[in-house]
Amino acid sequence: MDFPDGSGVEGKGHGVEGLNGVGVAVLLGLAAALAMVLQPRWRRARRERVAAQPLPEAWRQALRDQVPLLARLPAPRQRQLRQRLQVFLAEVPFIGCAGLEVTEAMRLSIAAQACLLLLGRPEASYESLRQVLVYPGGFVVDRQRRDEAGVVHEERVAHAGESWAEGQVVLSWDDVAYGAEVPDDGMNVVLHEFAHQLDQAGLRVLSGPPGPQDAPAPPATARAHAAWQARLDEAFEAFCARCAAGRPGLLDPYGATAPEEFFAVATEAFFEQPLAMRYQLPGLYADLQAFYGQDPAGW
Repeated sequence: MDFPDGSGVEGKGHGVEGLNGVGVAVLLGLAAALAMVLQPRWRRARRERVAAQPLPEAWRQALRDQVPLLARLPAPRQRQLRQRLQVFLAEVPFIGCAGLEVTEAMRLSIAAQACLLLLGRPEASYESLRQVLVYPGGFVVDRQRRDEAGVVHEERVAHAGESWAEGQVVLSWDDVAYGAEVPDDGMNVVLHEFAHQLDQAGLRVLSGPPGPQDAPAPPATARAHAAWQARLDEAFEAFCARCAAGRPGLLDPYGATAPEEFFAVATEAFFEQPLAMRYQLPGLYADLQAFYGQDPAGW
């Protein structure tokens, strides 16, 4: 109804305006909540589409030429790797540094080695990984070191790789290529740095071994996981003692610098020297088999 003084129209206008403001806020809230619910489904559907695409024959040949370790994989694992590889390449940008142009072959090699770690853990991914930086060779990093007297020293240290908790991996291509070409020396910078990525994402500390199909039975309780972590800590302490005695054995002595480095170094040997590790360090091999859900000694 219209009133002569227009108050009816004005009042109606204010009511609609207020309702619109509240309605927009409610709708925005609902849209945000819906997006949070649906986003994982959208991501999963997109990944499934990407993974279902056939791998070009040129890519398969490049992998055969560059990463001979992959030839050991059983056929089901090779299929998984091809699927994981394509999703990785679709989602993770590669950036060349110091004038390096990152080629398709470089991306394939790095991605395939990184995805090898995920094959026994369907729930695992490099979700927080934002980018991979690739240098032509070793890169120099400025570091501070405190000596036993408490004096801080500035150092410039050459590195083959780094993994940052903020979602960045830095690699030397020379070291990547060598590590891939020599698949049985227990030295692989990609496996090392991406083991750090899994560690930094909390998978080692928080979730422990997942217990997939070809791994030993997983810990079902927090107590069982604590025992698993305790065994890993004991293996680290024993390794440090061997290194101090000048008898590091199979693993790179660099692993004695910190528990996280021990985990990364052990990962390199687990995938590249599985028979030797199973023989020399059977307890550590079994614990990594449980963590990664894979049995490289049986390939």
